[in-house]
Amino acid sequence: MNQDTSALIYNFKNHNNGKPCYIVDDGVMGGLSEGKIIVNQAGNGVFSGYVTTENNGGFSSVRYEMDKKDVSRFSKVVIKLKGDGKEYQFRIKSDASQRYSYVKSFMTSGDWELIRLSFNDFIPMFRRNTLKKPNYQGKIMEEVAFLIGNNRKENFTLEIEKIYLE
Repeated sequence: MNQDTSALIYNFKNHNNGKPCYIVDDGVMGGLSEGKIIVNQAGNGVFSGYVTTENNGGFSSVRYEMDKKDVSRFSKVVIKLKGDGKEYQFRIKSDASQRYSYVKSFMTSGDWELIRLSFNDFIPMFRRNTLKKPNYQGKIMEEVAFLIGNNRKENFTLEIEKIYLE
């Protein structure tokens, strides 16, 4: 899998990705969930933690803000990862300052896999509400994120090698 560098969004094995990933949990709304992101010995990112619905909580996310990226010659996000059999969301923002995200949910199998998500399947959402806007147009990307929020108390682990475009 040799992608040109314009196709690469993030590769945990290459720590020269620019800005670091960061965690946003439901604590921003008073919740008690806790997530973290580390790089393991294999050089992969491990997003893990605990989600709880207590105190109006229920989600954890890891985000990566990049310089604005023209993605108009691509049509998919591809993620090489090993999940824990749970459902996650992958989120895109065209502008990191916009309040809503374009969201696509996916299931993990518990094994290493390539998750391919078409741009036109990403729906605009804000706080679990679908917005009356078009789906992601696939022109500009400035932030990507993984989010878990399955409306239950649970531990989670998502091991990510890289994210790129096709």
